[in-house]
Amino acid sequence: MKAKTGSLLSLMMFLEYFIWGAWYVTMGTYMGGHLNASGVEIGAAYSALAIATMISPFFVGLIADRFFSAQKIMSVLHLVGAALLFLATRIGDSQAFYWVILGYSLLYMPTIALSNSVAFSQMTDPGKQFPWIRVFGTLGWIVAGVFISKLGIEKTSSTFHMAAIASAALGLLSLALPNTPPKGKNSDSSSAIGTEAFVLFKERPYLIFFVAAILVCIPLSFYYGFANPFLNEIGFENAAGKMTLGQVSEAVFILAIPFLFNRIGVKNMLLMGMTAWILRYVCFAYGDTGANNWMLYAGIVLHGICYDFFFVTGYMYTEKKAGEKIKNAAQGLFTFATYGVGMFIGTWFSGFIVDQYQTGSVHNWQKIWFVPAYIALGVLVYFILFFREKKQA
Repeated sequence: MKAKTGSLLSLMMFLEYFIWGAWYVTMGTYMGGHLNASGVEIGAAYSALAIATMISPFFVGLIADRFFSAQKIMSVLHLVGAALLFLATRIGDSQAFYWVILGYSLLYMPTIALSNSVAFSQMTDPGKQFPWIRVFGTLGWIVAGVFISKLGIEKTSSTFHMAAIASAALGLLSLALPNTPPKGKNSDSSSAIGTEAFVLFKERPYLIFFVAAILVCIPLSFYYGFANPFLNEIGFENAAGKMTLGQVSEAVFILAIPFLFNRIGVKNMLLMGMTAWILRYVCFAYGDTGANNWMLYAGIVLHGICYDFFFVTGYMYTEKKAGEKIKNAAQGLFTFATYGVGMFIGTWFSGFIVDQYQTGSVHNWQKIWFVPAYIALGVLVYFILFFREKKQA
């Protein structure tokens, strides 16, 4: 891969995840402050991305991959997306805001798969080259959070303006990306949708894991949707900037996974990830801006273990179980179930719980955080009792 191509792909990944990090983390805070949105309404807005996750494989597999060059459709999606992000700031009603965010999410989510397709098409050794390109995506998310913090725009509509500018920039940059032609009408769309991977459910260990993966997305939804509003409400300064420590942690711990995967086994790694979810929410429940300030930082930094040791390990476990023939279908199914079905359930449920423990404009955050902690504990017990994997798997 040429240096120029590598630089373009790195910039593409940087902007792809900069956009997401710019509006997603602080959306709950913005909705509560500017739209007087309830917890359920905030949860609904976050569920838009889950709905898009369930739909985007059909779009990519049945339309984009068959008829359009990946970089061209990426350009259109990001340019139109930029307009919708700007439109979101002109709306003062939470219900109308939801429909705009849903529309934007339906445009944005397919670009993740498309950007991966553009990157992979230029690589001679994806196993070695892709991680070095993809890490710029994590860097983009971190930089977005730092910008929000330094500019002091965490509670304003400027976060959406920043995301819109980046989206327009990526829309234009996409026209300069290497050509990635469509696969044609005869391309196999089932891999993107994941139907071929249903055969994995015949193996009881994978079925147990699959159910656990969906359930653990409920605690995950609490963090994505309400960690930033929580930190702002209790007076944790520059919350968005400090929350980027979670992405730094994610980048660090992901490097440990290849070494640990075969040494301690998939079950132990998954158990460590689920235990980290419990610890995170206990830290949030008892953390404050006084003597227990360290617990807030701990809850944020634990994101690396929470996410990497369960979801990244889960992707690796899925690929190992699936084998070469259906690995793409299996990854598509795993994404559909977790970031689609699991997150959809979790976003609505988390919003409902937040409303249950709200009095006026104040929340009983300790009781709120105990809910995902108990759910994570339940998933952990379920997993310990029922997951039995053979050593060679």
